[in-house]
Amino acid sequence: MRHRYQYGEDSSQWGELFLPELPDGGTHQGVAVVIHGGYWRPRYGAELGEPLASDLAAHGVAAWNLEYRRAGNGGGWPHTFSDVLAGIDKLREIAPLHALDLTRVVALGHSAGGQLAVWAAGRDRLGGLGLQAEHRELEPNAGGVRLAGVVSQSGVLDLGEAERLNLSNGAVANLLGGPSSEFPGRYRYADPMAALPLGVPVYAVHAEGDEDVPLSMSTSYVDASRCGSVPAQLVMVPGDHFALIDPGAEAYRKCRDLVLGLLA
Repeated sequence: MRHRYQYGEDSSQWGELFLPELPDGGTHQGVAVVIHGGYWRPRYGAELGEPLASDLAAHGVAAWNLEYRRAGNGGGWPHTFSDVLAGIDKLREIAPLHALDLTRVVALGHSAGGQLAVWAAGRDRLGGLGLQAEHRELEPNAGGVRLAGVVSQSGVLDLGEAERLNLSNGAVANLLGGPSSEFPGRYRYADPMAALPLGVPVYAVHAEGDEDVPLSMSTSYVDASRCGSVPAQLVMVPGDHFALIDPGAEAYRKCRDLVLGLLA
């Protein structure tokens, strides 16, 4: 079963809920939020996450495939970030309609979606970074849905290094409206590294043959997380960048197993 809901007025502010069959009177045990990649640009959308959400539902997991505004179609700073939080929080509204248990919500994010997923997991740690007065839509929301864990699939988890490497021809500067020299506050606020240490598990899965996102994006995050009580874990899988979102590939199956483990 699939149900689509808007969480805002823009055509890119929606999510699609994929549901497995549920016995009468039962409750779905947790939700997996699927966040697609594409270096935050509008060329790629939620169609990348659809096969993953469908596969998760086939394995008994309620999956929320999230679309959001990207840089170039109304997104970028700060709208891409506020969309992700608002999209996740939409689950609170629709949970009673579909017997969703929100005590355990995890995220599966690929590439740029991995950055957004890990960033969202640190939402409660963003208050000390000094941007609330400027962008109140990014303030931590006491009634929002909290992520209990993240599986990052070759996520862009170190924005400072991503800028230095000029990944995807300036994708980070395109997302944040300019270079870090001009907007240091934005970079600090948007970087998952700045929210460390997190109190939830993060699996930084990276494809051995990934030529789109360097391994350093995962290893630098994992190394920096060791100061916390719940260090992130690096998981290497075979294949290239897109094997991670191919339901028939070993790389994706490992990600699915990690999601199921977080929801167990």
